Amino acid sequence: MFFFLNQMRQSFNHSVIHWSWCAAVSGFSCAVVRLQEHERDAVQKKTFTKWVNAHLARVSCRITDLYNDLRDGYMLTRLLEVLSGEILPRPTRGRMRIHCLENVDKALQFLKEQRVHLENVGSHDIVDGNHRLTLGLIWTIILRFQIQVIKIETEDNRETRSAKDALLLWCQMKTAGYPEVNIQNFTTCWRDGLAFNALIHRHRPDLIEFHKLARSNATYNLQQAFNIAEQSLGLTKLLDPEDVNTENPDEKSIITYVVSFYHYFSKMKALIVEGKRIGKVLDNAIEAEKIIVRYEALASDLLEWIEKTISIISNQKFANSLAGVQQQLQAFTTYCTIEKPIKFQEKGNLEVLLFTIQSKLRANNQKPYVPHEGKLISDINKAWERLEKVEHERGVALRTELIRQEKLELLAQRFDHKTTMRQAWLNENQRLVSQDNFGYDLPAVEAAMKKHEAIEADISSYEERISVVVELAAEMEAEGYYDIRRISARKENILGQWSLLKELVVGRKARLEKNLALQKTFQEMVYMIDWMEEMQFQLLSKDFGKHLLEVDDLLQKHGLQEADITVQSDRVQTLNTAALKFTVIEGYQPCDPQVICNRVSHVSTCLEELKQLAGQRRCELEESRQLWAFYEELEESGAWIREKTSILSTQTCGKDLSSVLRLLQNHKTLAGELLTRRSLLQQTMKKGKQIIVQKCFGTGGIQEHIMEVKAEWKRLEDNASQRLGHLQEALNFFQFSVEMDDLLAWLQDVYRLVSSEDFGHDEYSTQSLLKKHRGVRESVDKHRVQVVALRRHMVALPLQYGETEEVQVRMGELEQLYAEVAEVAVLRQQWLHDALAVYHMFSEVNACEVWIDEKEQWLNKIEVPERLEDVEVVAHRFESLDQEMNSLMGRILDVNQIVQQLLDNGHPSSTEVRGCQDHLNSRWNRIVELVEQKKDNLDTILRIQNYLLETAEIKSQIQEKRKAIDATQYVGSDLGGVLALQRRLSTMEGALAVLEPKLLHLQEEAEELATTHPDKAMEILVPFEGISVEWEELKRTLQGCEDSLTVAGRLQQFIQDLDSFLTWLVQTQMAAASDELPNALEDAEKLINRHAALKEEIGRYEEDYERLQAVNELLESEEAPLPYAALQQWLQKLDVGWNKLLEMWESRREVLVQAHIFHLFMRDVKQAEAFLNNQESALAHVELPTTVETVEAAIKRHKDFTTTMELNLHRIKAVIEAGESLISQNNIYSERIRERVDTLANRGNQNWELAQQWLTKLNVQWELQRFLQDCHELGDWVAEKVLMARDTSRDEPQKLHKKWLKHQAFMAELAQNKEWLDKIEKEGQQLIQEKPELSEVVTQKLEEIRACWKELESTTQAKARQLFEANRADLLVQSYSSLHERLAQLDSHLANVDYGQDLTSINKHLKKLQTMETQMEEWYHEVGELQQQAASLPQQTQVMGEVTERQAAVETRIVRLIEPLKERRRILLASKEVHQVGRDLEDEILWVQERLPMATSQEHGSSLQAVQQLMKKNQSLQRELQGHRARVEEVLERASIIASIRSPEADCVRAGMEQLHQLWEALWVETERRQLTLDAMYQAQQYYFDMAEVEAWLSEQELHMMNEEKGKDEPSTLQLLKKHLVLEQTINDYAETIGLLSQQCRQLMELGHPDSEQISKRQSQIDRLYVSLKDLVEERKSQLEQQYWLYQLNREVDELEQWIAEQEVVASSPELGQDYEHVTILQEKFTEFASETGSLGQERVMAVNQMVDELIDYGHADAATIAEWKDGVNEAWADLLELMETRAQMLAASHQLHKFFSDCREVMAQIEDKKRRLPEVRAQQGSSANTSTLQRLMHTFEQDIQLLVNQVRQLQESSAQLRTVYAGEKAEAIAWREHEVMHAWKELLISCEECRVQITTATDKLRFFSMVRDQLMWMDSIICQIGTGEKPRYPQSWIQAKSLDTPSHVFSLFS
Repeated sequence: MFFFLNQMRQSFNHSVIHWSWCAAVSGFSCAVVRLQEHERDAVQKKTFTKWVNAHLARVSCRITDLYNDLRDGYMLTRLLEVLSGEILPRPTRGRMRIHCLENVDKALQFLKEQRVHLENVGSHDIVDGNHRLTLGLIWTIILRFQIQVIKIETEDNRETRSAKDALLLWCQMKTAGYPEVNIQNFTTCWRDGLAFNALIHRHRPDLIEFHKLARSNATYNLQQAFNIAEQSLGLTKLLDPEDVNTENPDEKSIITYVVSFYHYFSKMKALIVEGKRIGKVLDNAIEAEKIIVRYEALASDLLEWIEKTISIISNQKFANSLAGVQQQLQAFTTYCTIEKPIKFQEKGNLEVLLFTIQSKLRANNQKPYVPHEGKLISDINKAWERLEKVEHERGVALRTELIRQEKLELLAQRFDHKTTMRQAWLNENQRLVSQDNFGYDLPAVEAAMKKHEAIEADISSYEERISVVVELAAEMEAEGYYDIRRISARKENILGQWSLLKELVVGRKARLEKNLALQKTFQEMVYMIDWMEEMQFQLLSKDFGKHLLEVDDLLQKHGLQEADITVQSDRVQTLNTAALKFTVIEGYQPCDPQVICNRVSHVSTCLEELKQLAGQRRCELEESRQLWAFYEELEESGAWIREKTSILSTQTCGKDLSSVLRLLQNHKTLAGELLTRRSLLQQTMKKGKQIIVQKCFGTGGIQEHIMEVKAEWKRLEDNASQRLGHLQEALNFFQFSVEMDDLLAWLQDVYRLVSSEDFGHDEYSTQSLLKKHRGVRESVDKHRVQVVALRRHMVALPLQYGETEEVQVRMGELEQLYAEVAEVAVLRQQWLHDALAVYHMFSEVNACEVWIDEKEQWLNKIEVPERLEDVEVVAHRFESLDQEMNSLMGRILDVNQIVQQLLDNGHPSSTEVRGCQDHLNSRWNRIVELVEQKKDNLDTILRIQNYLLETAEIKSQIQEKRKAIDATQYVGSDLGGVLALQRRLSTMEGALAVLEPKLLHLQEEAEELATTHPDKAMEILVPFEGISVEWEELKRTLQGCEDSLTVAGRLQQFIQDLDSFLTWLVQTQMAAASDELPNALEDAEKLINRHAALKEEIGRYEEDYERLQAVNELLESEEAPLPYAALQQWLQKLDVGWNKLLEMWESRREVLVQAHIFHLFMRDVKQAEAFLNNQESALAHVELPTTVETVEAAIKRHKDFTTTMELNLHRIKAVIEAGESLISQNNIYSERIRERVDTLANRGNQNWELAQQWLTKLNVQWELQRFLQDCHELGDWVAEKVLMARDTSRDEPQKLHKKWLKHQAFMAELAQNKEWLDKIEKEGQQLIQEKPELSEVVTQKLEEIRACWKELESTTQAKARQLFEANRADLLVQSYSSLHERLAQLDSHLANVDYGQDLTSINKHLKKLQTMETQMEEWYHEVGELQQQAASLPQQTQVMGEVTERQAAVETRIVRLIEPLKERRRILLASKEVHQVGRDLEDEILWVQERLPMATSQEHGSSLQAVQQLMKKNQSLQRELQGHRARVEEVLERASIIASIRSPEADCVRAGMEQLHQLWEALWVETERRQLTLDAMYQAQQYYFDMAEVEAWLSEQELHMMNEEKGKDEPSTLQLLKKHLVLEQTINDYAETIGLLSQQCRQLMELGHPDSEQISKRQSQIDRLYVSLKDLVEERKSQLEQQYWLYQLNREVDELEQWIAEQEVVASSPELGQDYEHVTILQEKFTEFASETGSLGQERVMAVNQMVDELIDYGHADAATIAEWKDGVNEAWADLLELMETRAQMLAASHQLHKFFSDCREVMAQIEDKKRRLPEVRAQQGSSANTSTLQRLMHTFEQDIQLLVNQVRQLQESSAQLRTVYAGEKAEAIAWREHEVMHAWKELLISCEECRVQITTATDKLRFFSMVRDQLMWMDSIICQIGTGEKPRYPQSWIQAKSLDTPSHVFSLFS
């Protein structure tokens, strides 16, 4: 056992496992992926099951297995009803698959109707229990009915989210503020359980003490949250803590659970909100009363202000100047922007207040508040509208006047500017176009033309600018501009100059065009002259070609030249005509006419010379071409003749027949070519003669060439005719040779056949040779004609062929060979016949002697048996022996006949044949006698002991069976032996089944015998009772043996399976016990994959292991004796080995997984080390910068570096954590992992510390450098200011004051920058405290700064004291003087009474006034300061008097200016209000006018999108109007206030107010009307859009329906048909959409839509399209059904044809039987086959025909093909029936033939039997038998013979019938058999007749002797009587009798 287990361990190192690789950790790339999937599926299944049960609990339903309980569709339907609140179709009853599919289809169809997208989910998936798709379906349902309804609106941007994001946002909002809760997903953020507790605590803080929860205790957190949710909130516990506290929690499960929290808390929040609303009702009622009082007061104040304002702004009087209008507009604007908005806000507050009152009262269900008369909102709105109307009128009038004045000023400025520019431009261009410097060649003229075109384009484009000047003048004239005369004069001047310029331009262009045309013509003439000179040079060439191709090329080129000359002549004519036109023009002439005429004449002369040269050149080239064409044709003919002559002279007459035939064919082709070439040659000759007659150049050798060609042609024809004769002779000779060779070859082959020594080795081979020889004889006779024909052919051959010795010799050999073949063939035929007879005789003798030897041995050995079974066997053998003897007797007769024939023919072996015959006949007689003797003995025993022997036989059989059963008892341990014994037992059971009927028959026979022979009843019945006892015992023994063998077989099979399993177990343990560890990640993955394969193999063998355990239990339950101890020992080994294998596999898996994880860890370690190396390298190469900028850049770079470092540290920490995790898991590489982890941690910490230290240094350096930079800047500033303070230059006395002021500003700047110094000192002290190492540098720098600052302060104070003490009095007087001048200037400004003419000027004045008032305040304060300074002056009389005087003047001036300033402000504000109202009215009118076209637009959109866009625009306009209404009302209210004032400005405001009010009302009405119109159009366009969608959908479906795809086979067609049925259902369901569309159409028509007729037409079109689509659906369905039926029919036809072909193979079998018994069996089998085939085939053919007829009657498209299939099937079936009938006829004929032979043998046997019985009769005759016995024997014999008469007659009839059917050998055999039988029959009849005659003679003789004795006795008695003398008395009757009995010859004898 130990060795066995060692082997198992050693063999366990060859495989790894795949699924453990798939289960690698995901976070560290080794997560177990497949295990996660299984775990995730399990969690989802559990969660979804609980979720489903939670909802099904409402209808008292529950599921236990999500995958199985949803398969029937019932629970799925109930779940959807609960979730949706709708009633689904009732589920179908039944548990069949089709019922389940139907129910699930109903549920899925409902989900599709709910617009739930189900991807790749079908009913069969749910019914089949597909886990993944079932979970997906439940998740889809959860999404649709639980999650999709969630919508959360954020507070910042009002963005709406949905589904998962909304749920996540809700969770984030609810858990915001909770420590350590940060929900970013639905997986890992919920693992610690804090999120669930936070959700519950946010809504129910009384249930959870959140501050006591710890993140580390995740399981407790989750358990507490789930329990509280279930117990306190009533939420089903869908998850368990272990489902969430995993590495990768399932997202869908968590979402499902969180959704239940969302729905519960949403309902709870709704209840809380409803409770709070009730408490506010009473507070609202009390508050409403207070608001009513407030509303009354505010309404009164507002109405009073409106009336007052209307009266003010109604004045419409305006100033007549631009400034005056601007001032009025400014005042109006001030009113609109300052005063009115406040009141408009009060008005809006009133509306809000009233709305608040009404809302509160409605909320409290109180009576609505109605304000007092005159204080309604409508009253306020009306008053406000009047105000805005007046305000608008005022504003419009002001803006209109202002715009008019500004426009006139601008127009005047523009006109002056433009006229100045136009004047200068016109002068310049007139100077330019008056010059005619065009040039004297074409390029110069073209350049001048381009320049003129540019000038012309510039002038034409400038016309618009001239028109602008005219328009400006006209506009100013229409507006009545004051300086219109000056404007008109300047305009007329501009127009005159413009007309003059255009005339100059037109004239210059005409002159320029003439020059350009003439120069172009001259240029073309130059080109033409150059071209003609070039052409003349070419035409004067003497090159006429050296051969035909060259001449043709020259002619072709000359043709092109002539074409060019023709074209150019036309061009020359055109140029001349164009040039001559310039000689006759009047006025300006661009050139001298004589020059033009000279050039025209020169061009014409050149052209004529060129034409003459071209004609001469063509004639010469034509003559050259004719000559060279003749030469080429003649040369070609000569070459062809020479080629053919050489061919004819070199060719032979062929070497064989094929070559001669090929040469003849070539010669015929050559003859055809000769005929063709003859005509061509004659034509060529004619051309040559014509050339000779014409006497052209080069005709000297033409005649000689012609004669040479003729001679060559003559020779060619002679050679051709001669060669044709040679070829004909060769053809005859080679045909003769071929025929002779073929005949010789055939004769030689035949001679080999007929001279063969092979006469066969047996009868069959000899017969075959004879048959072949007959064919050879016939062929030989037929070839005699060919031999004679060859002789005649040889005589007809030419002499050179026929008289050759070879031909004569070969012909003689041929004739001699033929004679020998014929002679040998005759001899061989005779030899074959003799050999066949001998072989047949010897074979028959041999067979007969073998049979006789066998039967003699058997008869000599056989003894009369004592047992019944032996007696029956012997009797059966004798019965068979009789039949065999009858058959053998016929064969012996055949032998005798053959021997007689051989003897008659004088066969050389006659002696041997005769001896063989005699020996056979003698042996036959002996065997017949021996058989008769044995049969007599056997018949005697059978008659005596039949029953006893049968009893003994059966008893012995039973005993043998019992012994055999006893011998089959299982004693071995071999499974093969057990199986062999089982087979023997099954055989024995079959034998017993046969024996049992015999036993019953024996019982019946015994009872019958006992009844028949009561005296022997005991002797008969006792053996049977013994047999019965033995029989019962036999059956019991057999049953026991079977039981023991069954158990033994099971045991042996179990042991064998156990042995093989243990063998595998040992090998697998060796594979699993491998100690191999991977060295790299790739090796680890390979080992894991191998280990996975080993696990799969173990899984496959697990069933074998369980089967062995089950077989063991079964064997234990058997009662047979088994080796239980050994079995238990083996099974214990099996259990131990199996468990050990699993343990070894698990341990090996752990090792491999740990190794794999370790190598993954090492990979990440290498990455981390690379990060650390980079960090160390970066930290080792840093330098400390010395400026602020470089320090900041270094800090930025270092921060980026630390950020990257932090990211890398996170990765390194992840690696370290992974390593720690591996160490905590006791990884096999823990020590190496610990080393790497410690190294990584130390290096990471060191790098981080170095980075932080360097960052600290950089920060310190930055602070230091920044401090130093600040100190440096302050030091520079102080140094600069010190230089300024030390400036001691003295100014003039009048500049002392300015110097003093400047120094005061300097001191103020110094005091202000004192903070800068303090800040630097504070920063320095702080830097010293924080960074003591910098104290020395900082302290030194601070001391330097302080010293500089003190120096600056002391210098500044000294200079201030110096300036102040210089001349304070002078400064004071100067200050009063300056102030007085400024006050005087202000007074002059106030004296100006211009208050502005528009709003802009008024605003400018107001700004100036504001500035004046500000200056007055400053000056007032300055006077106070000056008074204080005057009081501190020394009391000097002269200076003090001047100061006092100046002081009094200034104070008086200031007091006098205060009132004018106030008055001016009041006037400007009033004017601004008026102008502002006018401006607002104009703005509002413009605003309304801009939107009025949109409201009154007649565009209503031509599509749904356009209508929707217009509706949106109109709705936006309505909203805009609604929002702008308050503004319009405010403007109108302000305008009404101003309009109430009587002034010109108020009139303008009033008009603008009325216009604004009218436009506003019109805009409002038009907007409402347009909205109604667009609503109607929207309905119509929506209908059109729906109609288009329906039409598109119908068209798309129509395209689908028009698809011609019909499927490539039956499955694909069935699939298409199913899809079509689904589509058909969809189309039928679409009828609802069509109905809704029709209903919408009727509604539009009832509303009287203007497009009703078009809508009706479109609806009718859709209806027709839908009807046509349904027709197409039906047509497509019909096509698919027809195609499917066609494929079904094709399959049926193919199967039927295949079946028919199989049956045809059977029906066409050539087997006809070897004898009568064989053919009888074949006939019976074929009869059964024909019956089955006929019935089954007829049914199938009828079914196919019925299908075909139905399809054809249905009108199938492929009816012709189907009919062909039908015809093919029927033809095949008819062929099969015909084959079957033929086969039956052949079998019947064979049966008849073999029956005839069998009957012949039987008749012959009977005849022979009768012949044998004749000696017995004769023997009886020779004995002392009486006549009656002889007559009885003879009568019996004759009766037996009479029975044979019918048989013989039937044989004759059968023979005659068969001879008409058969021919040849079979007919001869039939005749021979008939002759044999008839011969034997005749002999029998003759013998019988002789015997009968003998018996009759003997009988007569005996009767005669008897009668003689009687007569003698009678005579003796008569004599005695006579002697007694007594007269006898005989009765008359006796006398008559005697007379009758006495023969006539007796009487004659007596007579």
